Amino acid sequence: MKVLCVAEKPSVAKAVANILGGGYTTRGPVDKYLYNYDFQYDFPGWGVCDATMTSVRGHLTDSIFVNKEAQQFTFNPGKLFTEPLTTEVKDDMKKVARNIMNEAQGASKLLIWTDCDREGEYIGWEVVQEAIKRNPRIEVKRAVFSDLERSHVIQAARGLRELDMNAVNAVAARMELDYRTGFAFTRLQTIRLKQRFPVLGEKKVVSYGSCQFPTLGFVVERYLARTNFVEEPFWYMTLKCRVQRRHMNLTSKRGHIFDRASAVALYARVCESGVLPKVTNMTSRPTSKYRPLPLTTVELLKLGSKSLKLPSKTVLKLAEELYQQSFISYPRTETDQFSDDMDLMPLLAKQKNSTIWGDYATTLVDGDAFCVPRKGRNNDKAHPPIHPIASCENFKTPDHKKVYELIARHFMACCSKDAKGQQSTVEVDWHGEQFSATGLVILERNFLDIYPYVKWTGSGELPPGLEVGKELPIVESMLSQGKTSPPSLLTEPELLALMDMNGIGTDATMAEHIGTIVQREYVFRCNAQGQEATGRAKAEHFAPTPLGQALVEGYDSIGLDRSLTKPFIRRDFETQLGQVAKGEASKDTVVEASLRSFKDMFDLTKAQIIKLERAVGARLQ
Repeated sequence: MKVLCVAEKPSVAKAVANILGGGYTTRGPVDKYLYNYDFQYDFPGWGVCDATMTSVRGHLTDSIFVNKEAQQFTFNPGKLFTEPLTTEVKDDMKKVARNIMNEAQGASKLLIWTDCDREGEYIGWEVVQEAIKRNPRIEVKRAVFSDLERSHVIQAARGLRELDMNAVNAVAARMELDYRTGFAFTRLQTIRLKQRFPVLGEKKVVSYGSCQFPTLGFVVERYLARTNFVEEPFWYMTLKCRVQRRHMNLTSKRGHIFDRASAVALYARVCESGVLPKVTNMTSRPTSKYRPLPLTTVELLKLGSKSLKLPSKTVLKLAEELYQQSFISYPRTETDQFSDDMDLMPLLAKQKNSTIWGDYATTLVDGDAFCVPRKGRNNDKAHPPIHPIASCENFKTPDHKKVYELIARHFMACCSKDAKGQQSTVEVDWHGEQFSATGLVILERNFLDIYPYVKWTGSGELPPGLEVGKELPIVESMLSQGKTSPPSLLTEPELLALMDMNGIGTDATMAEHIGTIVQREYVFRCNAQGQEATGRAKAEHFAPTPLGQALVEGYDSIGLDRSLTKPFIRRDFETQLGQVAKGEASKDTVVEASLRSFKDMFDLTKAQIIKLERAVGARLQ
């Protein structure tokens, strides 16, 4: 019996063939990157089979309008919401598709080894469609795996399941809506804006995307909040007292006072009272700095952007390459909890070989430093949190090393104890005004010893000799003035957090959407002052370009019930896609309802397009 195995990427195909076959015969190349690997394997229920492992390179097909005229910019964009769609193999994938057909012709079984997420399920379905063109009776099964560690791959080959058609339908629904709405709105705004504004002539398109625009909207909203911010002065009282031979700084519990006359009167009242500040309360309690939750994709992107100073899109690309090299588990996951039956000790034991953190890993495995990881609220039921599966110190690039180190350190931190401290607080009354001071002593660093990405610094103990009722001599008191600060421009971790909170994109696509609005020149990377920066470490913020700001202002002025630049429309659609993926809603019902809503918004936008033109004109001219 022949079994055809198909992975999503050539590197995964080669790794799986090597594990299952213990060696293989290579045929090819099929194209520049892709080979066929022949070997034998004893599949449960099938016996010893002749197996061929090959792969695709991502999606095989593209959506396309049946009517070729609809592909032209001259075609009425309003009709694109209902024009019949089909799929066809992409030009650069025709050799790959032909290889699948040829290999399927003599096979009895088709075993899908694509990535185990919705997108991978859809790619697996694309593979099936090509295979059945030559072999309609081929039996299809799906291998479920999260990493390329040997025992895990063998377990996947012995625990096959059916392709999840609910997940396939969810991706198909998303692709159809994005394709139709993207083409329609892009075509409308590109034609109208390029006709009116020659300065846009160099741009091929002024694109729209239902995830791009809310992402752009977040950047513009923060930029405008900063630009339109009006500073306000405030006043606050500070107090320094002597305790034995030490000085202790106290802050007013009243906080900022925004009326100068009131602040002066309050300060004068306490200063002229002639009384000394008196201790009214003292507390001392243990406190903790919690170890991090197990690592999800979104948290990896946020940490990589903040701590490694790498764009989130780059972080995800590097993580995927580490996964393909069998160094880490699958890097696209929403799960922030390890299952109770997952044995973490063998994974930690592999880190004992590290020359950098081997000693720390040893304390986790052989000492008493281990602690069961915290459990978050999310479990996608597909993949565990991101973790290392092999120890390595030789990497392709320094950036690969940085990302691996972050993942390894995060995993060990998850398996460590919380940091422990003792926090003391003293409260002081000065003629009716309340002041306080706090001291923090770090007692046990624990996970902080392996995890440099967060800081927890002790301020030291409060001076000895404090007790309730004790009067404190005044060293210095001040009424100081400050002013409110504008909000900062969005950083990439903040933008990712907003997208995640509002359901814009998935953990696998958020970085791509950010990259798209940068590529489209709707936003640019800048320093904290909004100035374009060349150094990677300095360009940590986002600001809109004049075109990006104009698009948001223009669409917001049109009067849509729910603006295309706000997250609500996409968030609702992502919720509906989740229902399709669970089998709780049908693809056709969700797509039809969403397209009707978008068509209404398209018609109103077309009728009010002059408002978009005015907004763009105001920013570009």
